[in-house]
Amino acid sequence: MRYYSLLSLFTLALLLSACGGDAAEAVNDADEAMASEKVMDVTLEPMPVTQGFPDAAISDWAYEGSKFNYTTSGYEFAVPTPDADAIMCANSGKGQHIHLIVNDDPYIAKYEPTFEQALPDGDHHILTFLSRSYHESIKTPAAHRAVMANVKDGAFTKSTPITNPMLFYSRPKGTYTGKKATENVMLDFYPVNADLGAGEYQIKAVINGQEEFMIDDWKPYFLKHLPMGENTVELTLMKDGEKVDTPLNPVTRTFTLAEAPTE
Repeated sequence: MRYYSLLSLFTLALLLSACGGDAAEAVNDADEAMASEKVMDVTLEPMPVTQGFPDAAISDWAYEGSKFNYTTSGYEFAVPTPDADAIMCANSGKGQHIHLIVNDDPYIAKYEPTFEQALPDGDHHILTFLSRSYHESIKTPAAHRAVMANVKDGAFTKSTPITNPMLFYSRPKGTYTGKKATENVMLDFYPVNADLGAGEYQIKAVINGQEEFMIDDWKPYFLKHLPMGENTVELTLMKDGEKVDTPLNPVTRTFTLAEAPTE
């Protein structure tokens, strides 16, 4: 599909109305001008291999008094991940942190192992995982917790591991500003009880309601050639070509790309 700017359409009108000009040549020139305005198709490309954290672990966690308290090892909060500059994507200046996802809400990033966070009373699907400073999840069993929890008056009254196959959305999120952040937009997600692979589970990613990608490898990806402004990602956990009947599936997020401000 071609997309044309107002400038290219105006150029076409001038060419067609030029006195004594060759109409066929004008049309060809205009078509070439409009072709140069074509928006590139969005692509999904694997990210470079990133910093490993083989010993990172959430050894314990609790929620009471509207406060989370994590006990971790093999991981340091609030420091930059060593390879952050080389990865060339949006990075948090506050350093490494925890992602906390409640149901299908956008994640909450916390840079200390103890923090206050109000949760409404009721049952919730909760995923938490240790994250690199550029927001990529650490994809090991020990570095995450996925539970079905009942909350009452700012505390867990019951918490059991999630046993259903589920998919949690992490990135993209929010607003990305400037060339470095908008050229490589990380797509990251967290399947639970759902191994990805040929003959296993897959993830269908639909970008802006148009481009569709089937993912069968759990790793981070770069979305490239996204247009400026609002964009959407819809992620669906699939099995044998069908949407998996499981809670919070699919999930859709809207995020924004913006040019860097000029002085």
